[in-house]
Amino acid sequence: MTHILRPLTNPFVSQGYESPEYFCDRKEETATLLSHLRNGRNVTLISPRRIGKTGLIKNTFYHLLEADKDAVCLYVDIYATKNLRDFVEQLGITVINDLVRKNASLKDKVLTFFASLRPVFSLDPLTGEPSVSITVEQSQEDLTIRSIFNYLNESGREVYVAIDEFQQIGEYPESGTEAMLRSYIQFAQHVHFIFSGSKHHLMAEIFGSPKHPFYQSTEMMGLKPLKSDVYYDFCRNFFVKKGGALSEEVFMYIYDEFEGHTWYVQTIMNRLYENETEVDSIQQANSAILAALAGREAQYESMVQFFTENQFALLKAIAKEGIVSQPTSGKFIKAHGLSGASSAKAALKVLEEKELVYRKPEGYVVYDLFMNLWLRRSY
Repeated sequence: MTHILRPLTNPFVSQGYESPEYFCDRKEETATLLSHLRNGRNVTLISPRRIGKTGLIKNTFYHLLEADKDAVCLYVDIYATKNLRDFVEQLGITVINDLVRKNASLKDKVLTFFASLRPVFSLDPLTGEPSVSITVEQSQEDLTIRSIFNYLNESGREVYVAIDEFQQIGEYPESGTEAMLRSYIQFAQHVHFIFSGSKHHLMAEIFGSPKHPFYQSTEMMGLKPLKSDVYYDFCRNFFVKKGGALSEEVFMYIYDEFEGHTWYVQTIMNRLYENETEVDSIQQANSAILAALAGREAQYESMVQFFTENQFALLKAIAKEGIVSQPTSGKFIKAHGLSGASSAKAALKVLEEKELVYRKPEGYVVYDLFMNLWLRRSY
């Protein structure tokens, strides 16, 4: 499949995916994903947010479509779904939008086939492209999702579906959701799946526990930060192309500050590329970081209003420490003047549920690294 590449004003993409030219490395991970999918092996991909998971999926899709122009690649983010009905509607909208966008003449056939979803077509007021909304009847979710999978499997094409933040299905109130999905997925021989998620313990439970229907049904993959030397060469080349330079010392300062997490590094490099040609001082990096924080300060300040005193005190303490293995220990509580173990435990539970802190194998960290830096500077 031929893609028309549009040169970007700024090559440091921090939202979405453009093309391999603007995507750093991940050659080994892309090759592994391609091998699994092409050979009928579904994949579970687990990593924290903002490390490059979605970019890897989109890069893999790019190469699948390059090799097979008739392939169908669907990306479904279910982070905002609250129940099975939301899930089915999100999947249905993605499937129907893809069909109509590729071939508007299929609209009538789509309307007939998915009549039970009552699709309503309209034009997006910003892009002018057709979009669709659907309605799933209460208690008809099972029948509807079966019809969607049957359609995809019998389409005559190889279909690749990435379901992002898949751990959400564990929060649905309906019982038997995992078993139902598993029963349809295992018989869809021409539909291949990437189940990606950012909550390690929940994803590990779904795919690694014998109690769950998806137990050992996929290949497991993790995602680590990009290698710093490879990432540096990628970034430096864009500055060289515009007649400038990027100091390795400055790049490593940014890389280390944000632990190599792609989204944060890209965001800072985007600002440096916009304003600088020769990047050779830490001061330039700090100016870009401060500009990024300034754009988020109002958001963080408004969030603070919704914390209890104990929750905010614990969040600040974790930010100050960087990583905390035992946030309810007497030593930690005393060092930061927290109320007590029971209060800290209750606060930690809320902060985890709101995804403000994240549990790594080594301990708890503030999830949003920009917020972490803002807390360390402001309090």
